[in-house]
Amino acid sequence: MKKVKEFLRRKNIIFSGKRYGIDALGAMAQGLFCTLLVGTILNTIGQQFGIEFLNRIIVTLKAGDSMITYTVGGLASAMVGPGIAVAIGFALGCPNLVLFSLIPVGFAANAIGGAGGPLAVYFVAIIASEFGKLVSKETKIDILVTPIVTILVGIGLSCLIAAPIGKAASAVGTAVMWATELQPFFMGILVSVIIGIALTLPISSAAICAAFGLTGLAGGAAVAGCCAHMIGFAVMSFRENRWGGLVAQGIGTSMLQMPNLVKNPRCWIPPVLASAITGPIATCLFKLQMNGAPVSSGMGTCGLVGQIGVYTGWVNDIASGAKAAITAMDWVGMVLICFVLPAVLSLIFCEILRKWNWIKEGDLKLDL
Repeated sequence: MKKVKEFLRRKNIIFSGKRYGIDALGAMAQGLFCTLLVGTILNTIGQQFGIEFLNRIIVTLKAGDSMITYTVGGLASAMVGPGIAVAIGFALGCPNLVLFSLIPVGFAANAIGGAGGPLAVYFVAIIASEFGKLVSKETKIDILVTPIVTILVGIGLSCLIAAPIGKAASAVGTAVMWATELQPFFMGILVSVIIGIALTLPISSAAICAAFGLTGLAGGAAVAGCCAHMIGFAVMSFRENRWGGLVAQGIGTSMLQMPNLVKNPRCWIPPVLASAITGPIATCLFKLQMNGAPVSSGMGTCGLVGQIGVYTGWVNDIASGAKAAITAMDWVGMVLICFVLPAVLSLIFCEILRKWNWIKEGDLKLDL
């Protein structure tokens, strides 16, 4: 047993919740961002501003009797599987041959996984990475053995589990969206609070939303929760962190507050309460929906990706005939849910807690 442990340590294989639940999940979000999300943004910019290069067909592929065309953004989005797999492999410290072999593995897992492809890639990439690391540099023909083992394990595993994982993830996402449609008030609170908390924790709310395909009203509630935490922490900690903290948290990430939240968990109360209020307002009053890329539902105001996703959904709905036009009420709802209400509510709740001495001066200070 001791030799096995030493071998695994030498291979940098560490079985831990942090490595698989935090590092790998965070990397998954980065892979999603650099492919699917960036592709969606580029397509939206090209369509709305009439940029010829972004709207031009770059690649045309023949699939049976039909032709599949790709724009620049379309190509980026199509690489979501490889992007996630390589990002996870990098986070797990894979050697180069393993890392590069994850490209076809990610493509296969995402394609077979269907609507739940990102979650399938997450599991398959982790297992393929660790098997690849096991054999890496153990033979004199490493350049053949390592890629072959990684690819065979990854694609073989994809054939076995990617489709069931994809269906399960899709079913959970569909159930959440159905429940939100059925009970927009209570589910608006639940989804908003849970995804908002996930955004601030060292895990990936974006990866969670993408994995379960959260769109529609559930996606809108997720956006509300994320914005409540990002804008909330940015505004309520302004006295300690000034403009640098406002920008870092408001369009960066509220995850910066995690060390402070460990020291004083009460600091979490204002944005959580704000998300519990803005969630049902989003679902019941403004009917805010995320019909863009599901990953945008878990991004909040990070680079304004959540807002771009909502706008993309509006554009898609108009193109499909599901929506007649973008109304003033749409814009008012987005501004209130994403910016105004999170700032006002979190600040009010924070000031109350400061008077109760639950939050003290310096409790929200960041090391910027």
